Amino acid sequence: MALLLRNVELHDVDSYVAMRCDPVMMAELGGPLPREGIEAKVARDVEAASTDASWILMIVPDDRQPETVAGCLFLWSHEENGATISEVGWMVLPQFQGQGLGKASVRELLKRARDDGRWGTVHAFPGVTNMASNGICQSLGFTLLGQEDIDFADRTLRSNHWAIDLAHAIE
Repeated sequence: MALLLRNVELHDVDSYVAMRCDPVMMAELGGPLPREGIEAKVARDVEAASTDASWILMIVPDDRQPETVAGCLFLWSHEENGATISEVGWMVLPQFQGQGLGKASVRELLKRARDDGRWGTVHAFPGVTNMASNGICQSLGFTLLGQEDIDFADRTLRSNHWAIDLAHAIE
């Protein structure tokens, strides 16, 4: 049994619904998103992943059961305060939480990003009360830069701002 990270695919709509439209999953992100538009979001993410502009990966806990998705990871670049930054984010479904899948997946993604060479310093913005995600950042060697308000899905969220220089981290 081995952890598998694979690109998002069009058939991942149900996984997106489970992650993005569920009040428990979205509690730290301002509440559930509407079900309407999820197919279009998956299609946009599939396109972004297929062009390698962003890395949008599904977490498959057992490569022998590729149909079972435990969550997802995102790595993308965007403008922040006039500069381009690389940002990582992740979600792990409740039935898979507490098993180390989030940490293992983020670690593997960061190793790939380091080896790829184009991402530079990677930032993460978990909610200040999201103990699990903040714990992943701390345990993987991110540096806490402070707190700030971020925009997510037309919502303003209070987050911790973490950063990791991939050239000097992740074994």
